[in-house]
Amino acid sequence: MKEILYIEVPTPDTASLKTWLQTEYQPERGEKISAAAGCRVRFSRGALHSELSMFVWSVQRTTYLKVFRWAEQAIEGEDRILQNLISDIRAYFPQIYPEPPKIDLSQQTIFEALAKDYPQTVHFFKKIPNGEYDLTRVYWWEQRWREGVRNPQQPRQVIFSTSPSSNDATPCQTSFDLIYVGGALGIIHAAVMAKLGYRVLLLERLPFGRMNREWNISRSEFQSLIDLGLFTATEFERVIAHEYQDGFHKFFDANNPPQAKAQILHTPTVLNVAIDAEKLLKLCGEKFREFGGEIWDETEFQRAEVGEQQVTVYATHLPTASDRRLTGRLLVDAMGTASPIAWQLNGGRAFDSVCPTVGAVIEDGFEPGVWDSQFGDVLNSHGDISRGRQLIWELFPAYRNELTIYLFHYHQAQPENPGSLLEMYEDFFSILPEYRRCDLEKLTWKKATFGYIPGHFSVGSRDRTIAFDRLIAIGDAASLQSPLVFTGFGSLVRNLSRLTHLLDTALRHDLLKANHLNQIRAYQSNVSVTWMFSKGMMVPTGQVLPPERINSMLNTFFDVLATQPPDVADAFIKDRVSWLRFNQMALVAARKNPALILWIWQMAGAKDLMRWFGNYLDFGFNALLSWLFSSWLPGLLFQMQPWLEPKFPGLWLWLLAQSYALTYGMGRPQAMPRPNLVYRSQPVEEPLAVRNS
Repeated sequence: MKEILYIEVPTPDTASLKTWLQTEYQPERGEKISAAAGCRVRFSRGALHSELSMFVWSVQRTTYLKVFRWAEQAIEGEDRILQNLISDIRAYFPQIYPEPPKIDLSQQTIFEALAKDYPQTVHFFKKIPNGEYDLTRVYWWEQRWREGVRNPQQPRQVIFSTSPSSNDATPCQTSFDLIYVGGALGIIHAAVMAKLGYRVLLLERLPFGRMNREWNISRSEFQSLIDLGLFTATEFERVIAHEYQDGFHKFFDANNPPQAKAQILHTPTVLNVAIDAEKLLKLCGEKFREFGGEIWDETEFQRAEVGEQQVTVYATHLPTASDRRLTGRLLVDAMGTASPIAWQLNGGRAFDSVCPTVGAVIEDGFEPGVWDSQFGDVLNSHGDISRGRQLIWELFPAYRNELTIYLFHYHQAQPENPGSLLEMYEDFFSILPEYRRCDLEKLTWKKATFGYIPGHFSVGSRDRTIAFDRLIAIGDAASLQSPLVFTGFGSLVRNLSRLTHLLDTALRHDLLKANHLNQIRAYQSNVSVTWMFSKGMMVPTGQVLPPERINSMLNTFFDVLATQPPDVADAFIKDRVSWLRFNQMALVAARKNPALILWIWQMAGAKDLMRWFGNYLDFGFNALLSWLFSSWLPGLLFQMQPWLEPKFPGLWLWLLAQSYALTYGMGRPQAMPRPNLVYRSQPVEEPLAVRNS
């Protein structure tokens, strides 16, 4: 017996494929015989018999088919039979990218509107606290994302330039130094800037402190927030929900060739600290207000007008539908992936990829022995490609017996296939018992977690616009994330000192034109070169790959990491990999699995490979510059600061940005002297005319 075909059929209706094989499929030769899981095709030559056995099964809400040959040698016409079988299956069961229905919530509830298309999602969201509200947000986010992907050349204009002579007679409510739009990652950065003495306002569309994602990080990474004086070590301990001993990385490899199988990768200091996100936001909000900051929640950004001396922001207070107008020196976009500002600034190339991510925090209900709360599942797959996606799980222990579980996939968004949160949630609730043994009806659900996490394949430090005059984007709105774990939180925290120092410098010298603000970015050459890694986790829209292909690629890389010293994997996943180490691992992977290069070529194509090669050359050049200058230039620059900065502030900002690029940008933050930020005392003035609690 020999396996001669393995394909995925993109339908959750496995019974229909089985019926089709038994009743409608007609092979060119041989006698078809129905079987319990498919059919057999028997070939007779005299007294000799041989067979092709075709059977189907279901995993991950999709269907797989294998064909085995029962014969000593290849059967005559076998290749043609298999080719026609594949063609017929593709014709009868094409790849479909479902569209969410158009709904009118004035006529029905979100549960009624989605029950037909997403029955499992509706059923379990009814069991989640605030489930109706959160499912409405899931639907809203998906609609907004789809609109942005499908109309990238004509994004809604929300940023306007005004002439110096323009005059709006409408009185402004107050003027600020900084106006942040977006209260998740935004509040962390805003709190640091308020501590520096700036007058800061934060606008948040939702009630402040609500989060649809949980955050995980390591102690060494969170230390940057302590170093900046935003938190004390004691306060950090208060926001820790759980800290586990080890994290696992393992991808399904039952169908992989021998060279593409892998051992478990252990990363005990990667994402091993679960943060209580809402408690962290609440603490940030308290500190922010102590430093004189203002939070206007349930207030939606509408547009901004940029003038020579200030930016004017127009917003709407949602509960009262009243308009708000305010001014500031600088607008900071922290609205994340759905940011209309990010779409406008980058037109047709706002994002190159995305991770549609869904999940939940589960309080209890797993049987003993299903999972040990001392361990986390950092990256895991339990099956092959499913309906054009390689599904990946994350599991993190949280407070007490709680578990935070995510399901996501790496995706190159296309107009016909933008990526769907609702489809992912239907998968999540359908296949969670496959991933971790459980009865979903017995689980105690605490909250839903979901979002689109963007990615940008940089080919240089200037190929993405993250600033306009008096406007700058941070976090997910700037596509600031790791290409591997795709988290804006970790990337922002790792680069917060860098961003704060540069932004403080620009504000103190009023260097708020686009050419200055575009230098305030967290670009890393060592991260940009790894985008091909995440590219290799995506199934290109319209293409059909061998079902095991992505798991084979992932296991090849992760087996290389597993055989290296522990600090190598830690540095790679935390965006700290060096040029030499990157080359060493790439060579080991290519030697272990020579087919890897061909696979990447087939998935990425010549154009993206050339883009990546440009990244690689840029990485090597920057590594050389870092080796030549990072050990002495930043220190010398800080010695020159007392006379250089006052006389030539623009030059100082540029040199400072270059120093950060040579250190932080190469995964070597320890080579950059700690900035001497001056926390200026600021008395809190009388409450502003409009304050939302």
